[in-house]
Amino acid sequence: MTSRAEGQAGTAPERVAAGTVIDTDISARLDRLPFGRFHTLVIVALGITWVLDGLEVTLAGALVGALRKEPMAFTEFDVGLAASSYLVGAVVGAVGFGWLTDRIGRKKLFFITLALYLMATAATGLSWNIWSFCLFRFLTGAGIGGEYTAINSTIQELIPARVRGWTDLVINGSFWIGAALGSFLSIALLRPEWIDPAWGWRIAFFVGGGIGLVILLLRTWIPESPRWLVTHGYAAEADRVVTGIEKRFTDDGITLPPPDASRRLKLKVRSHTPLSEVAQAMFVTSRRQTMVGLALMISQAFFYNALFFTYALVLERFYDVPGGDVGWYLLPFALGSFLGPLVLGRLFDTVGRRPMIGFTYGISAVLLAVVGFVFRADLLGPVGQTAAWMGVFFFASAAASSAYLTVAETFPLEIRALAIAAFYAIGTGIGGVSGPLLFGTLVETGSRDLVLVGYLIGAGLMAVAAVVGWIWGTAAEGKSLEDVSKPLASA
Repeated sequence: MTSRAEGQAGTAPERVAAGTVIDTDISARLDRLPFGRFHTLVIVALGITWVLDGLEVTLAGALVGALRKEPMAFTEFDVGLAASSYLVGAVVGAVGFGWLTDRIGRKKLFFITLALYLMATAATGLSWNIWSFCLFRFLTGAGIGGEYTAINSTIQELIPARVRGWTDLVINGSFWIGAALGSFLSIALLRPEWIDPAWGWRIAFFVGGGIGLVILLLRTWIPESPRWLVTHGYAAEADRVVTGIEKRFTDDGITLPPPDASRRLKLKVRSHTPLSEVAQAMFVTSRRQTMVGLALMISQAFFYNALFFTYALVLERFYDVPGGDVGWYLLPFALGSFLGPLVLGRLFDTVGRRPMIGFTYGISAVLLAVVGFVFRADLLGPVGQTAAWMGVFFFASAAASSAYLTVAETFPLEIRALAIAAFYAIGTGIGGVSGPLLFGTLVETGSRDLVLVGYLIGAGLMAVAAVVGWIWGTAAEGKSLEDVSKPLASA
């Protein structure tokens, strides 16, 4: 890469003036790396975000029984309101932090957002009524929403192109590791013979904050995205970061092939991207990708948040499952959802993005409708119903993860984080916020017929997304990010 050398250690990185054209091979150097220990460490340190989100969502769902008792005494509507508060916070956090992520860098934001998360989730354990609980859930969601944008963009820009699909799906699917952890915590902390139920749910949120603090320390060694650095004029710093990554491989005795000279890029340095250019890129230049992204995100947000946030209510209302036992039913639910991306993720890089998106969304729609009718007919007990959902979410989890993959890789680097934020915000705002409120109301009626209507709405949205993704999706498998979507700064 053509650039000046970095200054002395400890000094601020050198930055060339806006408008300067840089000739760089940063992208080619990153994509030709083998998948190694460095990438595994990146996945662990950054992908833990989804584990935290899974922990949060599961705790909120599994602790419903405890929150409906004194002193909190939540109603079914309060439970839905609290779930929606978390999702509204996630929307606000995604948009605000997404804009900052593209402007001031990935690394700064994934520290800020995680710090907000750990403070807010710990504060949730100190809630004294529904309104304080909703406030702290809102702030926790804001931290998680910001994490999605900063982390998704960073991981996309550090992982080699040939394994980007599988890696992204597994990382997003790790949400369910957190869900499993949340299930175990709820089982342990809601046992009255082990701990006072009035304190069990509070301790569960304190544990989430403690985990966040540990992760904050793990992230100190993660570098800034070299792709972001070079676009914003930090050419020498980007070169230093990539050289350091390459050294990890050569120190292990791996001989790296030379980067593809044909993939050198000329980029015009910019300090930021005006919002008018963002709108032009999303709604004019890339309007097809925008349509696909919206369809995928809205449908999966409604599907997942509506069903999972309210499943504890279904178990208690229709199957008389005690609140302290809900975690046992959420555990297999989480297992099936993690295995889906893990097993099917490779196919997104081999069979291809479009056919796999169409298949996973389509089969999820069919299975959701079938299981919905089984529920309405009351053919299965709580164990059988949970097993059926485990099968549905095996495919649905891969579908949902592919939505994040799609919106992260089909927009230019300069607006990647904000694009992720926008789609997450719109998808969650329309599908994620309305879903729990709708299902909470339907479950509260005690009518299986009405709950089935909610399931069919979710199935219909997933079916529409399957068609849209199959016809208009982008065949991004194995391609560099710059080939999938040309940088706005290309000279």
